[in-house]
Amino acid sequence: MRTPLYTVALLAAALLLAGCRTVPAQAEAPQAAAHPPAADTVPAHDNLNAVLWLQRSMEYRALSETVFRAATERLDAALADPSWDALVPAERAAAGDAASLPPAVILDIDETVLDNSPYQARLVVDGKEFADPAWDAWVEERRATAVPGAVAFTRAAADKGITVFYVSNRSAALTEATLANLRSEGLPVQHGDVFLGLGMQVPGCEQKGSGKTCRRQLVGREHRVLMQFGDQLGDFVQATANTPEQQMQLHAEYRAWFGERWWMLPNPTYGAWEPAQFNNAWSLPQGERRQHKRDALRLDRD
Repeated sequence: MRTPLYTVALLAAALLLAGCRTVPAQAEAPQAAAHPPAADTVPAHDNLNAVLWLQRSMEYRALSETVFRAATERLDAALADPSWDALVPAERAAAGDAASLPPAVILDIDETVLDNSPYQARLVVDGKEFADPAWDAWVEERRATAVPGAVAFTRAAADKGITVFYVSNRSAALTEATLANLRSEGLPVQHGDVFLGLGMQVPGCEQKGSGKTCRRQLVGREHRVLMQFGDQLGDFVQATANTPEQQMQLHAEYRAWFGERWWMLPNPTYGAWEPAQFNNAWSLPQGERRQHKRDALRLDRD
């Protein structure tokens, strides 16, 4: 009787083992076909990271707020010192003595008090570069928002009796839209002449290119300029040539003014620093301009 039962048990065990071997084979997920990943279809754009940083990083917000907060804390000292003036000596000499004049501050507009990163973002998404018609259309939308910290500073200055001037290379033809945008964001517009745009017609202010010298001097004729704010060196002093060497020279000459009379805002999206890397030759194809910028990168200490 033991032999048949033993045989049956062996057969049952064999069938069970066979079943265990076949179940995993049936349950295995089919392997994915060995195809390469899809090609990256997002086009490259020089400004992607720069615009994204302006819009999304808290570091940018904190940095802008720090600049304006520090400037606010220096206002009383600037007001109390009749020799304190933020125009370079040559501009002050042309404008006249300032000791007895009422106080003012001069601010650039774009990327200094108004954030135009949505316009820059559109260029990135559409794969385009700056163009005057599209820029003018954006300004007419009147939807730029205030740079973090700008409203608090300018209102604090206005509350102390300081006139706030906006010296900008926005076209003078955009005056109405610009003033409306400034007001809508809570930036003080004490009278209609506080905006000094590019191409404005004022006796004694002969415009030379996009330089701001005559407009700064125009403010300086009737005001003691306590502080200036901008996102480019040209917002503070006129360079004789837009070259890296000239920019380095100006920075070295006026280095002590920053954080006291002059206040620089961060703007990695555009500025005179960029064309200086390719000899200001905007007529070059984009690829050649990009190569010049790559060649300007530092791979080690200078």
